[in-house]
Amino acid sequence: MHNYSHFSMAVTLAVVATCINVTSTHAQETDITQTPNAVNAGIQKSLQDQIGAGRGDLNTPNSSLYIINRDPFRSIRRGRNLFQRKFTVAQGFGPRTGDGRGDIEADGSIGAGLADSCAACHGRPKGSAGFGSDVFTRPDSRDAPHLFGLGIVEMLADEITQELRAIKNAASERAQKTGRNIRARLQSKGIAYGFIRALPDGSVDTSQVKGINADLRVRPFFHQGGTISIREFVVGAFNAEMGLEAFDSDLAKAASGGKITTPAGMVLDGSLDTIEAPPVTSESDDSDLDGVANEIPVSLVDHMEFYLLNYFKPAIHRENARVRIGKAIFRKIQCTGCHLPSLVIERDRRVADVETTYNNRKGGFNRLYAVATPLVQPDPNSGNPPVKKPQGKRFIVKNIYADFKRHNLGPNFWERNFDGTMTKEFMTEPLWGVGSTAPYGHDGRSINLWSVIMRHGGEAQASRNRFARLSAAQQALLLEFLQSLVLFPPDDTASNLNPGNPGAVNYPQNGHGNIALPKLFNDPSDLE
Repeated sequence: MHNYSHFSMAVTLAVVATCINVTSTHAQETDITQTPNAVNAGIQKSLQDQIGAGRGDLNTPNSSLYIINRDPFRSIRRGRNLFQRKFTVAQGFGPRTGDGRGDIEADGSIGAGLADSCAACHGRPKGSAGFGSDVFTRPDSRDAPHLFGLGIVEMLADEITQELRAIKNAASERAQKTGRNIRARLQSKGIAYGFIRALPDGSVDTSQVKGINADLRVRPFFHQGGTISIREFVVGAFNAEMGLEAFDSDLAKAASGGKITTPAGMVLDGSLDTIEAPPVTSESDDSDLDGVANEIPVSLVDHMEFYLLNYFKPAIHRENARVRIGKAIFRKIQCTGCHLPSLVIERDRRVADVETTYNNRKGGFNRLYAVATPLVQPDPNSGNPPVKKPQGKRFIVKNIYADFKRHNLGPNFWERNFDGTMTKEFMTEPLWGVGSTAPYGHDGRSINLWSVIMRHGGEAQASRNRFARLSAAQQALLLEFLQSLVLFPPDDTASNLNPGNPGAVNYPQNGHGNIALPKLFNDPSDLE
């Protein structure tokens, strides 16, 4: 058993490398069947090849369920190339919602941009699922955030939700049993969400709930806190930003009140939450009337969800004495009241973790070095290749700086809606990656970190005032700390899987200085 485990770990570390394509990739790509070229640059599979055998099951080769369970790192790589793929009109690209006409007060997606690739809005730094453009879904626009650590965000929000609802259910049960009102504190992972009061008749007073809706569901996606899961986000973005309609049977079932577990392990229960339905009602439905049905088959949704679940955390750049002092000042002026540095996931659904930090000796020209760690447990009795399930262990999420709550930051952050109303509360933006993502704010109106801090008011007024009273030197130290929280280009980041070749021409691209290695068993037909 010891020898099997040792061999399995060696194999898994090699295969983890397929999280990123074995060749250098860019923010957006065509595939070589559409645009053949002398250097063979581009996605190596056609869209039909990426669709494969559909969803299938554990015993259907080349289906999404087969690949996710038996070759999960290949699924991540496939998801990445789907993210970067430039879709064509023949594949169903466009039109956007209502072809840009309609009641924008009722459906802000009418104002969303029409992009032919996910990376068109989320592609900086190069080759990453990063940040990018803005969209006209509000009168003053919305900035597209980066997607680093998206799976971690989903897991934390879901675990907080489950714990808050367990507190509510226990209080309600106790109130009905004792015949007395029970006041319970809502707290999870050290974050306070106010109080509930459970009554003997089974009802619950939620008027003192803070930062989330009365249903106690944390909705971590979109600045106002609107979406529960990566899967809803993916299907919705394909439709609203790209005009690509996906019939997803999982979302359809959950939206109609059912309970499902997605291939990435997210439980969606329509009896407890309002789940966003897919934009079409069947695989044959062509609601945008472009002559193409089943534009995004469910197997592609599966791979995209799994890719984003496992996407890298942001990096930590150089932590010198000045950065450490700046971090202490950040804490001293109580910015950590909302931006909590670290949180804990009790059951990690990812199959790998990548820790990226400053390394002057190994880090290449960005001085960043990534260490990838597999988080899977192969089942030796599940066939060949074996099923590789997430270990599901506890994981400490460091340097996220968020509290998964909505806050009112004062009039400088309030947002106009098309119907004339104002949105006044927004989710605390995780600060990891903030050193790379100017401009700032949900609307991209703050040009630098100093400006966005000074823009704070409302619940953050006291911390903003403390920052304003710092000396210029102290402010500079705090900003230097924030600038150490960075995103990174995966293709240009050396790692324990591939340290790269600094002597190569156009290093690191031609030196393969990236988070990648050839597969252990290099089958050319498996290249994405």
